[in-house]
Amino acid sequence: MGHAVKLNVCKIKEDLEGILKRKPDLVILAVKYISLKDEDDIWLADYFEQHGINYIGSSSEVLKFDSNKVLAKSYLRSKGIKTANFFNAIPGQYKEESELPIKFPLFLKPMDAANGNGVDDLSFVTNFLDFESKVLSLYELFNFPVLVEEYLDGREFTVAVINTLNGGLIVSPIEIIPPESRNGLRILGEKVKTDDSEELKKIEDQEIKNRVGKLAIDSFLNLGVRDFGRIDIKANKRGHYFFMEANLVPGMTCGSSYFPKACEIEHELTYDKVLELLLEKGLSRVPPTAQPNKRINLDTKFFDTTFLEHFLSEKGAQ
Repeated sequence: MGHAVKLNVCKIKEDLEGILKRKPDLVILAVKYISLKDEDDIWLADYFEQHGINYIGSSSEVLKFDSNKVLAKSYLRSKGIKTANFFNAIPGQYKEESELPIKFPLFLKPMDAANGNGVDDLSFVTNFLDFESKVLSLYELFNFPVLVEEYLDGREFTVAVINTLNGGLIVSPIEIIPPESRNGLRILGEKVKTDDSEELKKIEDQEIKNRVGKLAIDSFLNLGVRDFGRIDIKANKRGHYFFMEANLVPGMTCGSSYFPKACEIEHELTYDKVLELLLEKGLSRVPPTAQPNKRINLDTKFFDTTFLEHFLSEKGAQ
């Protein structure tokens, strides 16, 4: 693309200061923040924005919806977007089943954890004894209140969304099918993701694809996501679809990460093409005099704004 690239491993403030001195046209953030001993975390989007450095992805305020699943669910629910019913729990908070805000079966997971960490077959609970046990184990492991959701017994989806130069959205919804465990459950947990044993497949039913895509766009736009993001959605067996979480610094491992795989499965985009799309959007914010003459010729068939136009027509004058 006509730019030089430097990889930076940043562990201390001085590492970040070295980037500032070079004044790059664009910084690509692989993590949301870096943790410093005896100091507050440094949120990288805030840091580079305060120093006038262009970066790819969303602001720190929006990235908090990625870190805090409850915050994202509560915010989108206030906007009229369906989410699974939920509550938080810590060990000993509830003394008996009748006190629980939602009836069994329930699904328990960490409030802030990626890659299925803390999620396994024991996350699915049908009685109070198992509920207490899983709350205790997750709280001891992550030291945060546990997110408790109503269990959704339908299909699972993820949607990669890329904001393009022309203001459209490339929307790539796919279905995720975890392997069946010994007790008959299909849970997308840490071991499944580590083993890459889940199946990723194209959604053949156009009506389902439209409903999943529209819910992802509603979520993406209402959260104020910039550049790109991945929205996870799950259904129940009655055919209702629910926002589950937003992944705003999604994994980009070639050949396995959901974001590039969704773009490949739905739009036949190569891994390099996905990177070109993300980079061109970020580089569009660089002053013209700073950019090289070389431009990318992107096939316009990928600039599918059908879902976006549908969304805007429904919103009307709101």
